[in-house]
Amino acid sequence: MNDLMLQRLVEEISLTYFDKKFRHRAYFNSRLRTTGGRYMLHSHNIDVNPKYFQEYGLDEVIGIIKHELCHYHLHLEGKGYKHGDQDFKLLLKKVGAPRFCRSLGNETKVQKVFLIYRCRDCHQEYKRKRRVDTTRLVCGKCSGKIYLYRKG
Repeated sequence: MNDLMLQRLVEEISLTYFDKKFRHRAYFNSRLRTTGGRYMLHSHNIDVNPKYFQEYGLDEVIGIIKHELCHYHLHLEGKGYKHGDQDFKLLLKKVGAPRFCRSLGNETKVQKVFLIYRCRDCHQEYKRKRRVDTTRLVCGKCSGKIYLYRKG
């Protein structure tokens, strides 16, 4: 599926489920990572994550489009378009749109590595993400020298 096919699909879903025209652009955005789609408030365009089409197929993308069209039409009508608004929740239920999209299974969280520094005198520990110049800094508790204890 390409951007032109997605544009036609969004226009068709808008007419079928909302009885209103979609007058803006819909396109795939491969930079989206944590969401299936996004409605842009200022441009009124809709971005869709292509990974959802590749992993889950057309049905999942249709659900994402319905969800984003709920934001779109409610915002243009001046009604509550945010996730917590009653208008939004009612329209989601009316058109059969999911509240959230499924998570992508192949995404794994990267563990952050912490550097643990320790005071030589009072053994106070400090966790840092970046290296610290131990020749310039001292313990905030007792003003003793600190050293790199371990990587955690």
